[in-house]
Amino acid sequence: MIELGLRNDVYRRPLSTALERLGLEEGWRCVDVGAGAGDVSVALAAMVGITGRVYAVDSDPRACDEVARAAAEAGEAQVFALTQSGEDLQLPETVDLAFCRFLLMHVIEPLEVLKKMSEAVRPGGFLVAQEPITSAGRIAGAAMSMPGARHPDIGSMLPGLVVALGLELTDAWAEAPAGAGRGAVADYLEELTDVHPGNDSIVLPPLVTVIGRKRSARA
Repeated sequence: MIELGLRNDVYRRPLSTALERLGLEEGWRCVDVGAGAGDVSVALAAMVGITGRVYAVDSDPRACDEVARAAAEAGEAQVFALTQSGEDLQLPETVDLAFCRFLLMHVIEPLEVLKKMSEAVRPGGFLVAQEPITSAGRIAGAAMSMPGARHPDIGSMLPGLVVALGLELTDAWAEAPAGAGRGAVADYLEELTDVHPGNDSIVLPPLVTVIGRKRSARA
């Protein structure tokens, strides 16, 4: 399995699995929509190498500075930070991979963002989206909630959304980190909720991953 250098990221395994199944390699063009601080963008850049390119897109202008700093520290000069919303996504070239994670749960129209991402992908290229089913998370058996998200359970809709776009659904699965007591899972939950669960059992919200492939013009 691909080992990504994502610090304190309890959901890195689903991302590694997705990239491995895609066969991501040097020379690919990628866009990371909703890039935030750029951890995933930098990890992608390390895989596509100096002949590849990664566009780190986020609607928050401050994220550009964070991405630039992360790329400089990692020595990944082929990361280009762009201030755009997912609904307004425009790139200077088509890409082999359009990726988002924990983005669609916050936007107004998830399907519109996925459509923009699909339009940015070359024929035969891939769209990968990873979103949670928040209400399926559990703390000591009690259901979690995320009232601040517009679509907290959007992960449960992802496969159908990809098919609605006319993409080929090549893979889809759900994976949930779990734990009890001190550790990465509890620390992540505390960062998310400001509450430490002690020694209670934790099952974080399952992260649904979908891989869609854009059909060629003659398909």
